[in-house]
Amino acid sequence: MLNMHISRYVALHRSLGRKFSEQERLLRQYADFAERSGDRHTQVQRIYDWCHTSSSQYVARRRFDTARNFSLFAHAEDSGHEVPPNGVFGRGKRPRPTPTIIEPDQVRAIMTAALEVPPQGTISPYTYHYLFGLLAATGLRISEALALQCDDLVEDGLIVRNGKFGKQRLIALQPSTRQALEAYIAIREKHAARGNDLFVTIRGRAPHKVRAHIVFVRLARLLGYRGPTGTSGMRLHDLRHTFAIRSLESCPPDREAIAHHMAGLSVYLGHASVANTYWYLEATPVLLRDIAAASEQLYRGEAA
Repeated sequence: MLNMHISRYVALHRSLGRKFSEQERLLRQYADFAERSGDRHTQVQRIYDWCHTSSSQYVARRRFDTARNFSLFAHAEDSGHEVPPNGVFGRGKRPRPTPTIIEPDQVRAIMTAALEVPPQGTISPYTYHYLFGLLAATGLRISEALALQCDDLVEDGLIVRNGKFGKQRLIALQPSTRQALEAYIAIREKHAARGNDLFVTIRGRAPHKVRAHIVFVRLARLLGYRGPTGTSGMRLHDLRHTFAIRSLESCPPDREAIAHHMAGLSVYLGHASVANTYWYLEATPVLLRDIAAASEQLYRGEAA
């Protein structure tokens, strides 16, 4: 019974353009937990019990918020579904980790090291070499890059068909980036690589994003850019952060120019809201210093 309601709830959100995969996964777990006790409706105590089995406070809060939102949907149709009060497991989103700004020479070193990734003599080392290079040059999400197909490289740029929230967009490419992708495609043909995915391993399919993360972190550690296992540091997603931050740093110090640049960058990065792009303003000392200087100038002007 609960799974039937969950299916309709998930279908509703997906009809609005959301992937909703993580939420569905959690809700199926909750349904399995609740139905083992014979529940046919959401029950507040059962939601609490399920959340208390979580591995951390963050996971518990995410479980609770997901289950509560579903219970609101179910209660609207059938008052037999109970709805827990809001905020029981805390409020607020998990804070974003501070990005590591990756220098150009570090990107080059990582790309070079990727050519030594096993198995040697196959397409895989070249795949990671050019994949990391594309992420650095375009700021694509890793999931977007791995979803690219061979025919997504077109005359006007790179078509991103599987962006966040199902959005599709066209990415303009620098001539050097296009040349690099064309070189990779030529290497693919030389190795007789199978499959329609643009980036492939010896299996003829794109590597899983978790594998791409692991390879990147291992190379970063090998090069001394990240500490040993268990410590934080340079991540694959920092290539995207670095692209966005460098783009903003290059913007002329003019309020109108910055507003236009922000809007354009938000579309380019595939952000759902320009507010997500403004987060990058506080992500590096250079940008913070510029903001502080502008604020001080504004204050002095008003005080005069």
